[in-house]
Amino acid sequence: MPLALCTTSHSPLIGLHDPDPQVRAEVDGVLAEARAFVAGFAPDLVVVFAPDHYNGFLYDMMPSFCVGAAASSVGDYGLPSGPLDVDRDAAYAIATAVLDAGVDVAVSEDMQVDHGLVQPLTFLFASLTVVPVVPIFINCVAEPLGPAVRARLLGAAVGEAARDLDRRVLVVGSGGLSHDPPVPRLAEAPPEVVERLKRGRNPTREQRAQREGRTIAAARDFAEGRGPYRPLNPAWDGFVLDVLADGDFGALDGRDNDWFVEQGGHSAHEVRTWIAAYAALAAQGPYAVRSTYYRAIPEWFAGFATTTALPR
Repeated sequence: MPLALCTTSHSPLIGLHDPDPQVRAEVDGVLAEARAFVAGFAPDLVVVFAPDHYNGFLYDMMPSFCVGAAASSVGDYGLPSGPLDVDRDAAYAIATAVLDAGVDVAVSEDMQVDHGLVQPLTFLFASLTVVPVVPIFINCVAEPLGPAVRARLLGAAVGEAARDLDRRVLVVGSGGLSHDPPVPRLAEAPPEVVERLKRGRNPTREQRAQREGRTIAAARDFAEGRGPYRPLNPAWDGFVLDVLADGDFGALDGRDNDWFVEQGGHSAHEVRTWIAAYAALAAQGPYAVRSTYYRAIPEWFAGFATTTALPR
C-alpha cells in the first residue's frame, strides 16, 4: 500500500527561545507546507520513529528499539499531554514482522513519549489523535548504543511490514541533525542525576520546570557562543541530507558511533530516526524527495531540517 515520508528536526525550545522572527516565520512556512503534503497524502496510519530524552525510557530497562502498543504524552515543554490514538493491532503486526526479520525489538503496553515524538505530530496534525499512530522508540542518547546500521535494518523491516497492512502509511522520522544540547550522560553525571536516569519517571511540576529552565538557559548561552557545547555542523548536516535523498545508506552503514558525535554532537545520534524512516520508504522501492529545508538555528540548539518524500 502507499507510503509517504516526512522527517523533521524537533526542538523543545520552539516558542520558548526563538530566533529572529523572520527565521521563525520561515520555519513555520516550511512546516505548513509539510502539513499540506501530509494532508494531500491523507494517511490513515502514522508510524513515528522518535527518540526519548529520559522521560519515558530510563536505565531501569533501556531497550534499543521499542514499539508502542499504547502510549501517552508526558506533556513536557508545554506540549499536549494524554493518550495517543495508537493502533494496537498494527503495532503488534509491525513488532511481529520486525522480530521475524531478525531485528530485536521490545513492545510496550504503556509507552510514555515526550517532545521527541509529540512535537512532529503537532507540526503535521491538528491534534495528537487525528490519525492512528504506531510509535517506535529508537534509543539515541543512552549509552551504550548499537551501531547506526541497526536503525536502517529496523526501518527496512518496518517498511516491509507496512506493505501488508493495507493502509496509507505516513512514516515520520523525528530528530537531529547536528546538535549537542545538555542531555545528561550516565558516565559523567553526579549521583543525584544518575538516580534520576535510572528511575526518574513522573517528575513533579516543579522538577520539570527546573529541568526545562536549565535547557532554556543553556540555549541562551549557546546562541551567544558560550558554554561547553559542540557547534552546529551545516556541512555534515548537508552530507546526511544528500545521502538520504540519494538512498545511499552504505555511506552511513560503516560509520562508528564516535563519528556521529565528532561530526554532529552527542545528540546527532537522533539522525537514526531519519535513517529508519528513509529505510522504511526504501523498502517500497526507489523514492524521490519532494522537499528539503535546512537552516542552522542555534537558538533551538539544532541544525533544523524538514524533508518530504514519496515512492517514484
